[in-house]
Amino acid sequence: MPSWGDVLQEIQAEIELFKTNPPAGHPQGFGPLDAVRERHLAALHSHTKRAVIVYASDWMGNSPPHTTQVELRDIQGFMETIHGVSEDELDLILHLPGGSAEAADAIVKYLRKKFTHIRVFVPHAAMSAATMLACSADEIVMGAHSFLGPIDPQIVFRNGESGGNMVPAQAILDQFRLAQSECVDPKKLASWLPILKTYGPGLLVQCRHHQKLAEELVATWLTTYMLKGKPNGAALGKTAAASLADHKTFKSHGRVIDRGQARSFGLHVTDLEADQVLQDLVLTVYHAFSHTLTGSSASKIIENHARKRYVMHHRRPPPIAAQPPVAPAPPPSIPAGPPRARKPKPRRKRGR
Repeated sequence: MPSWGDVLQEIQAEIELFKTNPPAGHPQGFGPLDAVRERHLAALHSHTKRAVIVYASDWMGNSPPHTTQVELRDIQGFMETIHGVSEDELDLILHLPGGSAEAADAIVKYLRKKFTHIRVFVPHAAMSAATMLACSADEIVMGAHSFLGPIDPQIVFRNGESGGNMVPAQAILDQFRLAQSECVDPKKLASWLPILKTYGPGLLVQCRHHQKLAEELVATWLTTYMLKGKPNGAALGKTAAASLADHKTFKSHGRVIDRGQARSFGLHVTDLEADQVLQDLVLTVYHAFSHTLTGSSASKIIENHARKRYVMHHRRPPPIAAQPPVAPAPPPSIPAGPPRARKPKPRRKRGR
């Protein structure tokens, strides 16, 4: 299996090839990174005979977090990569940190209108909303090194002028219940008032609604697709969704869920290592995308096997170089005018 380093050497060889023999018939901007990705995507499609779409972002690199998440505008990328695809079965390779549950819902609805069977590959990690996307598949394929993540919703909690931070919805609800119980003692009320004042209108209701949305979406998808035809499929889907969303169990939104734990929740997970050829092809595609995301300005890529791609770029600001001190400029000198002609003094006449 080509390793991360092997793919890097392939890219370096492609760079040298482009210098001496640049390929013809490609769009402007096509480069060695694109050529390597295209080659390995085509090899995977040739092996599976299924449509292949990679949905990946630079969330483990230096890209701004807001450019790497699952968001509604990604639908445009799927429109581009689905257009003209004739296959009705899809292999979707995911590598994202999470994002919007509403966007995940829109993506699932769109993909399911086109494809009758979806297999999701997680070559490294698909967290939060990306885990929700994986749960909409008929089958999830994971390696021993692959991870999903909890789907408990995170709320942007504003903190005055300093902005805000992401807080688990369950933590906000639990803290409010703790405040209710402790404020029975008037002596503790003064300690809680500054915290309770930050709870804006509708915050607690929003927390409950976001929790229900995540669980209901995943439970519905599992029941409709992955657990279709199983006895008590609806109950199993609901239980699995509740397990994935249980913040009290995970205690952190960043905890990882390996394939053994995913199976214990009731998900249909296949070992990537079960098919050595398929494993080699999928991981090589992942390495090729990893090099593109870390070696270019791309922050997110949605690309298919048929050389169609949708790339989002971020702009890294140039480093601020230290400048030597500059002496102040002297004040501008005023040029002297022409010399004035001196008037002759009148001569006094002497008397005789």
